[in-house]
Amino acid sequence: MGRMTPQILSFQTMTGAVGVSDADGPSDRMVGSGGIVGRSSALRLVLERMRRVAPTDASVLITGETGTGKELLARAIHQHSRRAARHLVPVSMASVPEGLAAAELFGHERGAYTGADRARVGRFEVADHGTLFLDEIGELRPDVQVLLLRVLQEGEFERLGGTVSHRVDVRLVTATNRDVEAEVREGRFRQDLFYRLNVFPIQLPPLRERPEDIPLLATHFLQQTVEKFDRRIQGIERTSMRRLLQYAWPGNIRQLQNVIQRSVIMSEDGQLVVAESSLPDATSGGRGLETELFAGNPTLEEIKKRYIDHLLTVTRGNMARAAAILDVDRRSLYRMVERYQLGTFDLRRQWRGNSDF
Repeated sequence: MGRMTPQILSFQTMTGAVGVSDADGPSDRMVGSGGIVGRSSALRLVLERMRRVAPTDASVLITGETGTGKELLARAIHQHSRRAARHLVPVSMASVPEGLAAAELFGHERGAYTGADRARVGRFEVADHGTLFLDEIGELRPDVQVLLLRVLQEGEFERLGGTVSHRVDVRLVTATNRDVEAEVREGRFRQDLFYRLNVFPIQLPPLRERPEDIPLLATHFLQQTVEKFDRRIQGIERTSMRRLLQYAWPGNIRQLQNVIQRSVIMSEDGQLVVAESSLPDATSGGRGLETELFAGNPTLEEIKKRYIDHLLTVTRGNMARAAAILDVDRRSLYRMVERYQLGTFDLRRQWRGNSDF
């Protein structure tokens, strides 16, 4: 097999080493935009919202856990907007030193503060007629929130230490992993600013809620890494893929990317092997899956029941997705659901309602 191309990974290949196929059926097509990879219904909903809001100038607030791809989505919004030919200016507010956020965003005049030996334009001016992406917006101090609110309301600001108003035409996209509504209720975030930022919210699902995207993402990162490191790895070993599918991914897509890169470095040429030690117990969102499955010295039947229940939870009752992960047909999964008394009327109706049965 030659150099891999980021096309389609089929769950059927899990009978052996997992590789890339040229399947072109509609159910196997990857969807994505601006480097976003996946085919899950959760991702499709996100991309549909992105495509609807991108051509407008509405402010977008992207929420989601750390590592879910918020900046990637912000870039996709910019690329699909009428401002695509202009700058996208990303700023991580968490990385801006304490007390310098206002100068970072709005610039400063010479002598505005100790060490300001010359005037400097801020990110709003750099992003004029383009898009400004403010990540970790929940980190803003109250005084900077006031200044940001004024820009959104009036389209103008003064540099720190200056008196001249500067007008800008900027589309604002923000992101956070915090519960901003809770921050508003507790008085740490201005309600009026929140309403300005939250004109069009988009929530990115955690990776554990889109397990069918894990093989596609893993193959995508594998292709990137083998090209970067000039390695001859042609696919992901079967046991390793199952290990990736069963993990809870507290660090989401970023953690998956890091695991694949580390595994490429450690693996011999041929197939990628993901060591169990690369996947520590999940530390956010509860115990790791392995700990959960084997808690209390369960019988083999109980372990099977817990695992199927786990899959139905993360796939939100989607029998087709859960069956694909288990590498069984949906009839077999349906019998397991009934055997372990995991079924509900909704699940049965969904199974019976599929047109290909």
